[in-house]
Parts: sequence; C-alpha cells; structure tokens
Amino acid sequence: MTPDTGQTAVAVLGLGAMGLPMATRLAGAFAVTGFDPMPASRTRAEETGLTCAATAADAVGGAAIVLLAVRDAAQVEGVLFGSNGIARALTPGAVVVMTSTVGMDAVASWTERLSALGVALVDAPLSGGPVRAGEGDLLIVVGADPSALETARPVLERLASTLTVVGDKAGDGQAMKTVNQLLCGVHIAAAAEALALADALGLDQQLALAALETGAASSFMLSNRGPRMVQGYDGDAEVLSRLDIFVKDLGIVGKAARSAGLAAPVAAAAEQLFLLGQTQGMGTADDSAVIKVVAPQRRVPAAEGTTGGAETAR
Repeated sequence: MTPDTGQTAVAVLGLGAMGLPMATRLAGAFAVTGFDPMPASRTRAEETGLTCAATAADAVGGAAIVLLAVRDAAQVEGVLFGSNGIARALTPGAVVVMTSTVGMDAVASWTERLSALGVALVDAPLSGGPVRAGEGDLLIVVGADPSALETARPVLERLASTLTVVGDKAGDGQAMKTVNQLLCGVHIAAAAEALALADALGLDQQLALAALETGAASSFMLSNRGPRMVQGYDGDAEVLSRLDIFVKDLGIVGKAARSAGLAAPVAAAAEQLFLLGQTQGMGTADDSAVIKVVAPQRRVPAAEGTTGGAETAR
C-alpha cells in the first residue's frame, strides 16, 4: 500500500519503455507506487528512486488513481480481471487511467465491470515516446465521464503538453487514437518508400531527407523517423518505437474501418509493410526499420560529412 505522505496516491502498472518515465515524472508530484511483473523492470525502477510493490494488488491498495501502461487489450484484461487481477483490490471511488492503444472492442465491458465495483475508467491513450514521457510532453486524447476526468486530470496534466478531451465516455479516446495511428503508420511507411526511392534514383539519402524536410512533403514522421531510417543501414537504429507496435495499431485501424463500413486501402497497404517486417524478424526493431522491407540494402554509399544544403523542395 502506498505510504501516507499527504500527496495523492498513484499506482503505475507497467514499468517498461513508457511506464517507467511516466512513473518517474509523476513521482515528482504524487505518492507513486509502481509494479511490473518483470523483476528486472522493478529493479530498474527502484534504481531511479521509485517505490515498487511486490504485487499489482499491493501497488493499487489505497491508490486514488491507477495508471495502466501495458501493451494491448489482452494485457489490460489480465491486469484488471485475470487470476491475479487488481479489480477487487481497487478502492471504491478510484479511477483507472488506461494509456495504451488497445482498440474500442472491450472498453464498454471494462467500464461496466469496473463501475460495478465503484471504480471509473478514463480512456487516455497517448503519443510521444519515452523521452517526452519523462518530460511531461505527451499528446493525450481522453474519453471519460467528466467527474472521472476531473479526478484524473492532475495526473494527465503532469504528463501531457497537449491534453485533448474528445468525448465523455471511455472508448472515445481509443476512437481518436485509432484515427491518429492510421496517419502515423501511413506516414512512416510513406517516408520509408520516399527515402528508399531517393536511394534507388542515385540520390544521397541524407541530402534527400534535408531537402524534403524544408518543403510541402515534410511531416513529423519524416523528420522523426527519417534519420533513423538512414542510420539503420549503417547499424541498428535506437529502438524508440517497436515495429510490431504498428502491426498491432494498424490491425486496430483495419478492424475499426471494417466495422464502420469504411474502406481504408492506404492504411491496409501500410499494414502489409509492417507485417512483412515482422515476419522478416524485425518486430522488435525500431519501426523505422520498415524501410528495409522496401529496400533491404542501400544502393548509394552514404556521403560523409553531409550537412544537407539542399534547395527547398516544393
């Protein structure tokens, strides 16, 4: 149980790439207790000064806000209602904040089952990566009952530079994040194809990237993933967002589109690139590695000392 320090008690379940920096960020303002089923993750967290519990149930005991930083819907179900689930250990009146991209399918069921225990669910999927998580610079979209949101708002505002409320029920956040991930996945795939084409046409990729970033073809994903795509040919790029995450997320996009009776052919094409990358053993690599699905090897030797003094691309 979180010790009584006079601060709001917050439990963070999942201390991986995103959960740990979020927990350490929150620890500056709240009484935070963390838990992760992996002993190594708990050890890393404790080395940062974070208090960790031996079990998930111990972590949530007495917590007013429980933040879930897990991978997918199956893990949410297990954490909440599995054989070692926390549902019965939650304090009535507590709020569970779900930060993962898990799709809309099970959200209504989770909301109903938690409500029967006097616990509210705040649907708050986020974007931004580990560095921004630690700096409180995340983009968070929220769907939640207004009263539950007000309880969770101080935690969300501690983590987010942009907090957008998109609806008044859990599930609305997942819907908005699904739309977001469609664009993100397509933009990464398009950036990979563009830089692979630049190389295939005999252009230096670094110069091409610098030129593209200055014009109308630029995008956040081009600027963010592009350098790692180029770097990946010379060695493994730092893993900031795993490729298999977009296999999951674009799968959610496709299912949502089909359920809505909407064709999404561009998203489907992007999904196939990420699926190919996963089947080729790149699932745990950075998602920028999707360029190697299009072009396994660079054709043009990388220029040394390239500074990118290209004219504006239009």
